[in-house]
Amino acid sequence: MVPLDKLDAITQRFQFLEAKMSSGLSGEDIAKVGREYAALKPVVEEIAVFRQLLSDISEAEAMLADPEMRALAEEELPDLRARLPEMEQAMRVALLPRDEADARPAMIEIRPGTGGDEASLFASDLLRMYQRYAEARGWTFDILEQSLTELGGIKEVVGRISGENVFARLKFESGVHRVQRVPETESGGRIHTSAATVAVLPEAEDVDIQIDPNDLRIDTMRSSGAGGQHVNTTDSAVRITHIPSGIVVTSSEKSQHRNREIAMQVLKTRLYDAERQRVHDARAADRRAQVGSGDRSERIRTYNFPQGRMTDHRIGLTLYKLGEVMAGDLDEIIDALTEADQAAKLAEMEG
Repeated sequence: MVPLDKLDAITQRFQFLEAKMSSGLSGEDIAKVGREYAALKPVVEEIAVFRQLLSDISEAEAMLADPEMRALAEEELPDLRARLPEMEQAMRVALLPRDEADARPAMIEIRPGTGGDEASLFASDLLRMYQRYAEARGWTFDILEQSLTELGGIKEVVGRISGENVFARLKFESGVHRVQRVPETESGGRIHTSAATVAVLPEAEDVDIQIDPNDLRIDTMRSSGAGGQHVNTTDSAVRITHIPSGIVVTSSEKSQHRNREIAMQVLKTRLYDAERQRVHDARAADRRAQVGSGDRSERIRTYNFPQGRMTDHRIGLTLYKLGEVMAGDLDEIIDALTEADQAAKLAEMEG
């Protein structure tokens, strides 16, 4: 059974936030309250639908005692009762603890793994896949830092994706992506296996991470580029080292001021992610049923080009539509991962 007192508490909290927003708040408070309000709104809408169904069932059951209404009630009740299990399940999912980072923009980092040039080319294929997915969802995808090989593959890329529920949709993409195909660089026709790693991090906000300026070493250096317009550049690239954690970030746009902004945002996001990872690992110590272990060295997916097959190893999902997947058609995979994660969390709560 769904705990009705919990539904009441959520509805009351939503009404409180609604009143608070209309009373006038400062910039930082309105952002914080607005995020909680936006997160609760779909849950409260689900609660209203669920309560209406319970009310309709109650009314129909009361009508059974009225000889004139009995026939109508007997006709309506089976349909109403049949909807109840599905609605209860939807409510249980809606009541699962929310990851407060789900609604945030995300940073995505893609790097080649084993496989040399072929791994770098596959990393660029993954970048295009996520860019197309972002475009299909109406998100904005900005490249913050990119380093290419001579063949057009990727040595490293850092991107920022903004839009609705970006991290919620992409958080299960972190891990090792493996590809099996005949490399473009080979004429022999032998199938090679190579890999690339993907990390998706929820973007940090200023309130999440406070950085002591004394903990930073900031170096400027000459932007590296492919000749031409880069030959006469000034020392605009920025490298920031966070001394306590050892995290190093760089940005090499043309504007040094913009590079500092980008590098600081990437640094905050990595520090925020490290703290989330620490909390996740502590909580996960006693858990077994998890879709993503959070370990980014975990091999999560294989893209087999000769067979046109994509397999997600965490949930045993295989799709024979690799062309569509590489073109950014990821919703079927992401929906399945989300449902599996919800099922695991429900089993954990109820067990």
